[in-house]
Amino acid sequence: MAMVLIPPPYRGPTHGIDRVEVPAGTVRACIDAVEARHPGFRPLVVDAAGRVHRFVTLFRNGDQLRGDVLDLPIGDADELEVLSAIAGG
Repeated sequence: MAMVLIPPPYRGPTHGIDRVEVPAGTVRACIDAVEARHPGFRPLVVDAAGRVHRFVTLFRNGDQLRGDVLDLPIGDADELEVLSAIAGG
């Protein structure tokens, strides 16, 4: 099982849980698995067009994922970290 690390701003749907263990597969499958358990999570990470929001960065085992990342593989021992950029004015 892969581990998805949830940043504090996105823990509303997870009711404060900071790590969710999910079946491995792809980045998309991991996000979908978190969404299945914690409805409302996916829209925080993926926009209506099915792309990662521009203010979200994803990391696999500490390495930043770039480009079209949703179909990249995630293994059983991997951690997928969701990092949210905080903007302000």
